[in-house]
Amino acid sequence: MLTIAGQKYCLCDGVSRRAFLQIGGLAVGGLSLADLLRAESAGSERRTHKSVIMIFLPGGPSHVDLIDLKPNAPAEIRGEFRPIATCVPGIEICEHLPNLARVLDKVALIRSISGAVDDHACHMCFTGHPRLGPQPGGGWPNFGSVVSRLQGPSDPRVPPFIGLAAPMLHPPYNDPGPGFAGASHAAFTPRGEGYADTVLNRIVRGRLDDRRSLLAGFERLCRTLDRGTFDNIDAFQRQALEMIASPAVRDALDLSQEDPATRALYGPGDPGLVSGFNAAPRLTEQLLLARRLVEAGARCVTLAFGAWDWHDRNFIGLRQQLPLFDRGLAALATDLHQRGLDKDVAVVAWGEFGRSPRVNAGAGRDHWPLVSCAFLTGGGMRVGQVIGATNRLGEIPQERPVHIQEVLATLYRHLGIDIATAQLRDFSGRPQYLTDAHRPIPELL
Repeated sequence: MLTIAGQKYCLCDGVSRRAFLQIGGLAVGGLSLADLLRAESAGSERRTHKSVIMIFLPGGPSHVDLIDLKPNAPAEIRGEFRPIATCVPGIEICEHLPNLARVLDKVALIRSISGAVDDHACHMCFTGHPRLGPQPGGGWPNFGSVVSRLQGPSDPRVPPFIGLAAPMLHPPYNDPGPGFAGASHAAFTPRGEGYADTVLNRIVRGRLDDRRSLLAGFERLCRTLDRGTFDNIDAFQRQALEMIASPAVRDALDLSQEDPATRALYGPGDPGLVSGFNAAPRLTEQLLLARRLVEAGARCVTLAFGAWDWHDRNFIGLRQQLPLFDRGLAALATDLHQRGLDKDVAVVAWGEFGRSPRVNAGAGRDHWPLVSCAFLTGGGMRVGQVIGATNRLGEIPQERPVHIQEVLATLYRHLGIDIATAQLRDFSGRPQYLTDAHRPIPELL
């Protein structure tokens, strides 16, 4: 069994979570990969391989400290950070995002995301709908589950939808799951609290001395298959095991095969964050792993990056978090362009809401669903621009509010899914559109 593990951490409700990706177990959201492949056996139409990487920033990043700074506002609004110029004339971002400032011609910023709710959950970002309140039969499906249902795998050896080490995707910060898309379209992200097998990222001493042991584990699996494991299983079970043992999956998961120069671009990862807000280990390497997985054939990869719920010590936390995010996202944008993937792979990074413009008594910022922000790159989008603006104090969208569903509609369009016509029936049999009346963002097209 191969496991990609995430480290425990918690948000403001104090509930800690751990998540990891189990490869050897072959389970997918309670079903086996064989079940997933049976569900895909009708042979849905294959399309040109476009893909999406969705980076969830759990806890809600501070829009007024990252990309919507208010240097002329009162001190209790503007906070401790100052804006710096970027490579795009007239656009300024936080001084702690120097790498993104240098590559902003490859990035689009949205300063006026609307439609959020005050709920610590990735549900709005992953579905476009609130987690609380009425739900259609079966519940709203994750973006990746919709893609899996409508398009299936681009490569029969690679799951169409993969979720990487996402500590937030457990109750009460629950991933919506496959919803009415069906259980066979859940993300390929088995999770559990205990693990005692090989770990890809922060390697457990005594279990995995080096990455040669990772390769040895794959080789043992392959030898097991050669000894006749297939004798009493059907074609779908065979295909499921072949998917896990395939060079495409094996090579994508093994970062030791990556070009050292590219690994250096992403950096070594997590040096340890402020106490109480522990993030998954080697954060920047998760972004590299996501790029490798979409390059191998995955249509959608989701992951959680860091923790952003700073009700106190906001500026201490951001000084430690922002360099990781800055280096990782700038590296991903650069890497996609260098590899010629900037037209095929679309990336979005965003959280469930913004933070209060006014700094509180604990030097923190509280939840602020009235407006938030997003970073986008790749996907053939018109980058090097800012979309939307907030009022003088960063409280509400003032120019060009962009609903969360508009972002999702843009990503669906990139994948070749026509949201004007695409529908899925919920479990009560009612047809459901993917994004209500919201359409792709014209400024990005």
